[in-house]
Amino acid sequence: MYGIDFVKKAVAYKREGHTFKQLREAFGIRSQTYYQWVENLGNGHYDAKPKRTRSRKIDRELLRKAVEEKPDAYLYELAKPFGCTPQAVFYMLEKLDITHKKRPLYIPKDPRKSAANI
Repeated sequence: MYGIDFVKKAVAYKREGHTFKQLREAFGIRSQTYYQWVENLGNGHYDAKPKRTRSRKIDRELLRKAVEEKPDAYLYELAKPFGCTPQAVFYMLEKLDITHKKRPLYIPKDPRKSAANI
């Protein structure tokens, strides 16, 4: 809820010799909050932690290339090289905005069938 800068300022303010009443008036926090912050600062809780990214079985670029090379492949065929399920490939294709095959907008009619119906 509170930013690290705010926490450090409040702790420094109290360590300068101010009372808890003055701390509450200046920062709007209780003594319990102060003690929690001091403990967390001592434990390194507020230190910057490196952002972790999840490792995924399906590399997006490799999947995109596989679909370009073989656009008619079934999901299970695309899933084999990645060692995952067809459902995982389906959801990744959805994220990549690669959708189902579409029919052409204009489907020409056979003129012989049209003439026979007249």
